[in-house]
Parts: sequence; structure tokens; C-alpha cells
Amino acid sequence: MSELKEIQRRMASAVMTPLTRADRMQAKNRAGRSMRAEARQFIKPNNRLSSMERLEIYNQQYWFRILESFASDFPGLRAIVGARRFEQLSVTYLADCPSRSFTLRNLGSRLSMWLGKHPEWIQPQERLARDMVRLEWAHIEAFDAAEAPILGPEDLLEVTPATRLDLQPHIRLLQLAYPVDDLLLAVNKDTDEPSDAASNAGSYQRKQHPAAKKMQQLDPERIYLAVYRHEFLVTFRRLTPEALRMLRSFQQGNPLGIALDHALRGSRLRESELADSVREWFAEWSLLGWFCKVPDTTRSSERRQNKI
Repeated sequence: MSELKEIQRRMASAVMTPLTRADRMQAKNRAGRSMRAEARQFIKPNNRLSSMERLEIYNQQYWFRILESFASDFPGLRAIVGARRFEQLSVTYLADCPSRSFTLRNLGSRLSMWLGKHPEWIQPQERLARDMVRLEWAHIEAFDAAEAPILGPEDLLEVTPATRLDLQPHIRLLQLAYPVDDLLLAVNKDTDEPSDAASNAGSYQRKQHPAAKKMQQLDPERIYLAVYRHEFLVTFRRLTPEALRMLRSFQQGNPLGIALDHALRGSRLRESELADSVREWFAEWSLLGWFCKVPDTTRSSERRQNKI
């Protein structure tokens, strides 16, 4: 390993070491070595600050920034577990799953998987919290996912069972156990800006949000949701189970005939009722611009990813 690369590795390790409860740099690094001695190895002091003090500035700014960003991405989870526990959860998660991307957008990409391995952080609201994380991550993905050219009404005039209809890449489909869409709306309504959640210590934020507490007392119910971007805003829409199955079938690359079979499978709707519903869905989905034209190269890439 080159000398420069070794310095970069040690610098990154020091900067990514969690702060103390007083928001100061740890006295020792993860290897048990004095952080003051470590800092002297690759940072020069100046006439105002020691090597340790200069390194501490980077350490603090790193954690202040990623914790603020993480809190703004997951206000719903924060409302469920409470601010203090959320802060502890955030530090532990980000220490276990440090940023490996040039963008803060990806900080929460491993959160759902991590919570599956560490459910103690979200007990006794595990199912509610996991649903909320799935919704909030879908929101992040839908925000900056690609958008393909929209199919116009003329493109949908002569569809047959063999017709393949592609969905916009930003659409995310979720099956949930709790109506966390309603909860997230309630949380966002109580917060002027998402970033307030990282610094505000309001009474409702220190403990579980009242709406989250009330929702946890409800019996679980199946909620089917589409998360999508419309006119530069991310929103979500409730679906019937039949509509969800049809949309998922489209995303899997199936033609209309197979998608209809998937929609009807396990449904209590008669074929005639499904036909009426499909007409309503198509009118709504077309108006929202959900159907799109995807280049063949994109389709091939998606097929390869689905096989992995």
C-alpha cells in the first residue's frame, strides 16, 4: 500500500469514528491507539490548533452532516422510535454501514437489511418501523430515478393481450402491514422542514409520535401502495391488490394478457368486474404518465438485473 493511500485510510478511519456523547473526538481509535498520537502522524499543528484539534473538526463536521442528512431522510422512523433512540440507532447504523458513496442520498440504502439483523432498535414497533423504512427508502429512490418518454393516449388505442406496457422507472410498489403513508403525512405536517428533525427537541419528538403510538395499537392490515414522481414531486397512491399484481407483472416484463391473469389470480372479482376496474386503472395510470417507452437496451439491462 502506498504511503498516500495509507494516510487516506487512517484519516478516513479517524473521521468516521463516532463522536462521544459530548460531541467530541474519541480519546482512542478502534484499534485502541491514542487518537492524539494518531493525529500527529499525518496532520501538522498550526499556531492556533493542535493536530488533534484540527482532526476533531473534520470528525465533528462529518458526523454532524451525515446525522442531519440521515434524520431528514427518515423522519417517519424517527417519529416511531423517538428522537433519542433514533439518534443512537443512527450512530450505530452509520458506524456499521459507513458511507461508501459520493452522495448522501445512499446513506440509508442498507438500513432495512441492517434493521432485519438488529431488530432490538425498533422493538416493540418492529413491523411498523420496517414498513416505514421501506416507504421512506422508496420515496428516496422515486425522487431521483429516471423518467422515460410517456405513452400518449394514441399509443394505448389498440392494445392486445400480447402488448407489453412498461412502467416509469421511478415507480415503486409496496405491500405493507400498516398504513404508514398516513403516518408519514402526519409527521411531515407537524414538521416545517425535514432538517428540523436533526436539531429540534420538541416534546413530541423526544418520544414516540402520538400518531405512531396510536397506529401501533391497531391490528395490522394489508396496504398496497405505489410510490411515484409526478410533476417533480414524490407522492403515493393506494392500490387494490389486483392493481398491485398487475403493475408488478408489467414491471417483470410480462405482456398485458399475463398481467391480467396475475391480477385475477386469488381475486374475488369476476372477470367482468375486473374488466371495468382495468378500464378505470388504465385511464388513471395513463393520466399520471405511468406508462412509458423504454429502449430495448434498457429492457435488456433490467432483465439481467432481475436474473441476478
